[in-house]
Amino acid sequence: MKILVVDIGGSNIKILATGQPERIKIPSGSTFSPEEMLPMIKKHASDWKYDVVSIGFPGVVKNNKILTEPINLGVGWETFDFEKAFGCPVKIINDAAMQALGGYEYKKMLFLGFGTGLGTAMVINKTIVPLEAGHLPYRKKTFEKYVGKSYLQRKGAKKWEKHVKRCIKKFSHVFQPDDILLGGGNSKLLSYVPEGCRLGTNQNAFKGGFRLWEDDWNE
Repeated sequence: MKILVVDIGGSNIKILATGQPERIKIPSGSTFSPEEMLPMIKKHASDWKYDVVSIGFPGVVKNNKILTEPINLGVGWETFDFEKAFGCPVKIINDAAMQALGGYEYKKMLFLGFGTGLGTAMVINKTIVPLEAGHLPYRKKTFEKYVGKSYLQRKGAKKWEKHVKRCIKKFSHVFQPDDILLGGGNSKLLSYVPEGCRLGTNQNAFKGGFRLWEDDWNE
């Protein structure tokens, strides 16, 4: 079975299929809609063969259904029929959960993805637990407002990293993981990796998308 993996982000859409050597990036943005996305994916993947599709979506997903419109993209995602558009079976999962699945190694793992926003998920003994912890209150706003891309650009890396370290410490205390995986495009900007944490790779989202079709994973 050949799988097309689509990792949807607030800045870029990234795609990769089974047997392909390189992922492809497609710019997204705050007004980006699924109607815009599908023709772009089909164009870039026109030479790829795939039987099924995995989608990592930056929002709440339950039982393979998108329940909320994304904060950092346009509208129309809740009602869009992806299986009809792709013409094959589609599995949709929260994007942070897909990255977590790709980087999972053992026991109880917490994933924190520092990208456009803050993605959070856990994997516990091969069960995927999507979280929306980035929207929990922190100071006068939420965690995401202090560790997301916009804060990094406005306040600089030093202040951003201070809040990232606090975020990691608080979530570690609350969730008591055996392993903490740091992902997202901005995690590589950390001056050092905190104790008990490890950095993920750009390939984790795609590994998760491929793993999603294995029989022994539960959500």
